[in-house]
Amino acid sequence: MRPVVHDSWIRSLDFHGDPAGAVARNGLSDPQLADVRRRHPLVSLMPVFDRLLVQPAKDTGLLVAVGDDAGHLLWVEGDTSVRHAAERMDFVPGADWSERSVGTSAPGTALVTGVGVQVSGAEHFSPEAHRWSCSAVPIHCPLTGRLLGVVDLTGHDDAVASHSLALLRAAVAAAEAQLHVEALKGAARGRSLTVPVTRTSARLRVLGPEAGTLDGAVPSRMLGGRHAEILALLGWNRGGLDAAELAELLFGDAGQQVSVRAEMARLRKAMGSDGSRIGLDSRPYRIGPTVTMDARDVLRHLGAGRHREALTAYTGPVLPRSEAPGVVDIRLEVSGALRESMLSDAEPDTLVDYLELPEASADIEGLRTALQILPARSPRRSVVVARLQRLESELR
Repeated sequence: MRPVVHDSWIRSLDFHGDPAGAVARNGLSDPQLADVRRRHPLVSLMPVFDRLLVQPAKDTGLLVAVGDDAGHLLWVEGDTSVRHAAERMDFVPGADWSERSVGTSAPGTALVTGVGVQVSGAEHFSPEAHRWSCSAVPIHCPLTGRLLGVVDLTGHDDAVASHSLALLRAAVAAAEAQLHVEALKGAARGRSLTVPVTRTSARLRVLGPEAGTLDGAVPSRMLGGRHAEILALLGWNRGGLDAAELAELLFGDAGQQVSVRAEMARLRKAMGSDGSRIGLDSRPYRIGPTVTMDARDVLRHLGAGRHREALTAYTGPVLPRSEAPGVVDIRLEVSGALRESMLSDAEPDTLVDYLELPEASADIEGLRTALQILPARSPRRSVVVARLQRLESELR
C-alpha cells in the first residue's frame, strides 16, 4: 500500500472503525448548496474548469467534481449515465466526501494532505467506492495560501491514468492565475475580490529551527510548546475544531475538553490583542484565513510539481519536539508527502539534495532510486554509492 493511502486508511480507521460505516453524508440541503455555490470563490472559476476539464472529459466516462475546503461537492459534471451510476455511492452535489465522512478518497485525502492524490479501486476506504478510481488536486488562494477547495476526476481506470494529475494541476494553475488577476482588478477598483481579507496577515512557522514562530504583520513572537501545537493544529484544520476534536489531537483523549479550554484561555492571554488580529476564534476554535503556514507551502509546491521549491521550503520536521498526536500526524504527512514526491517525480539533483536531509540520511530506497536516475557521468554518483554501501554493510 502506498504511504499516502496507508496514512489515509489509518486516519479513516480512527474516524470510522469499520469501512462499512464510511458512507457519504448529504451535508448540504438544496437551499444550502445554492447559497454556498453563490458565495464561494470557486464559482467564478467554473468556466475555466468547464473549458479545461468538463468539455474534454465528455464521452470519456469521467466526471469532474469541484468541492469546498470542507469536502462538500459543490458541482459534479460529466456524462449523464456516469453521473447516475455515481449517484449510487452518493457522489452528488452537496454530499460530504471528506475523510471524516467516507474515509480515503482522492478529494478528501487531497484536502488533508494539500497535494494531488490518486486513489484506485479498493484503495478507497468505503466499499461502495471500490468500483471507482479518482484523482484530485487542491486549489488555494494565490494571495493568502488559504485552501479554497478541491478539483476531482472520477471514473474508472482513465481517472488515474498517468496524465490525469498533470491535467488537473494545469487546470488548477490556470484557475489560481485567474483568481490572482481578479484580485488585482479588485484592488485597482479599491475593493478585494475572491477572498476578503479582514484580519491581519501573519505567518506561522512550524518547520525546522524557527518552529513555533509567529511573524508577519503581527510582532514576531516565539510561541510556547503547547501554544505552538494549538496554532499548528488550527492552521492545519482550517475548518476549525471543537473542544473534543482539539483535545483528541492535543492529548489523544477527547475527554480532556476542560484542559483544552484552559490552554485556549492561556493562549488568548499570551497573545493579547494579537489574538483577535490573527482571527483566533472559538465555536469552533480556529484562526483567520490570512494566517499562512510554512508546512502548507511545502505541500502546495509539491502539488504543483515544484520539487525544488518544496525542498527549499522544508527546513525540517514539523515541531520536532512535540508528541501531541495531531502534530505527529501532521509531521508524518508532510515528511511522507515530501519523500514520496521526491522519490517518484523529482529531478536527480533535487532527489540527492533531499537525501542529504538528516531524516533521509539512512534512506536506502531513496539512495537506490537516486542511482537509477542519476546520469552515468554525474559527479554525485560516487557519494551516493559510498553512502549506500555503508548502509547496506551495516545491515549485514
